Amino acid sequence: MTHPPLFPRFKPLEIRDREFLQPRLWAYQPTTSEFTFTNLFIWRRRYNLSWCLADDCLLLLNDSPSDPWFFPPIGPGPRRDLCRRLLAWLKEERHSPDPRLERADRRFWDEVAGTGDLIGEPVRDHFDYVYATAELTRLGGGHYVAKRNHLNSFQRSHRHAYEPLTPERLAACLELAQKWCEIRRCEDDLSLMQEWEAVKETLAHFQELRLTGGAIYVDGRLESFTVGEKLNGDTVVIHLEKANPEIRGLYAAINQAFLETAWQDTAWVNREQDLGEPGLRKAKLSYHPHHLEEKFTLRLAQ
Repeated sequence: MTHPPLFPRFKPLEIRDREFLQPRLWAYQPTTSEFTFTNLFIWRRRYNLSWCLADDCLLLLNDSPSDPWFFPPIGPGPRRDLCRRLLAWLKEERHSPDPRLERADRRFWDEVAGTGDLIGEPVRDHFDYVYATAELTRLGGGHYVAKRNHLNSFQRSHRHAYEPLTPERLAACLELAQKWCEIRRCEDDLSLMQEWEAVKETLAHFQELRLTGGAIYVDGRLESFTVGEKLNGDTVVIHLEKANPEIRGLYAAINQAFLETAWQDTAWVNREQDLGEPGLRKAKLSYHPHHLEEKFTLRLAQ
């Protein structure tokens, strides 16, 4: 890209922007799940996402006509003055009813805190769950008795095989995801419909996004798949994980097999947030996270 847009000119996020943006995201070495190009791209419609550069930082705008907000600037510090500038622009130029930066990581909050004119609020629903890869691979100890039981039940009861996700297997993944959506009645739930769109985007652009995935076949049929990539030098982030909900232990099986096969040399696995959904929170806590990666919403003090 010869001439990237400069603040306050924004452009919608497109797949062709990956070549320019991914190196900037990787250089930041993020610890929160939002800041891979894949995550931003597959959820771009949900976030009404546009981008530009300012002060050598990447700006990501939720370009909602009625309630715009920014992600934290991604790039070198200090970013405090830029933060103030963005919040003032939202208020004065976009007439935002609630000028704010969302999904700010701890690094950014520590950098801008203590000024008196910026206030930050931790948002528990957005916290990422981070696990030790070795623990999720071994499932050892008393914490994981139930998981081992589910996994052993699956392995005893089904003829199965784990395979890396390759382009010729993507159509079967899409078919499984559609079946999952029908069972869960996605059409009645906006968040599930948005997730369905993200799944389709991921599979359609799997090679362009340079993703890694795995699948489990049960009796010769693809019944589970997962997709992830490196978030930073020692962490993998899991973007998608789908399984036939009628097969007991299949989620535990795909989770373990993917990490053991593709990521055994990566110390940590980020399995993203729960968005406050009680069932999802219970499931993520049941794997006993090593820690939660905090995220904050920032505003100017009144």
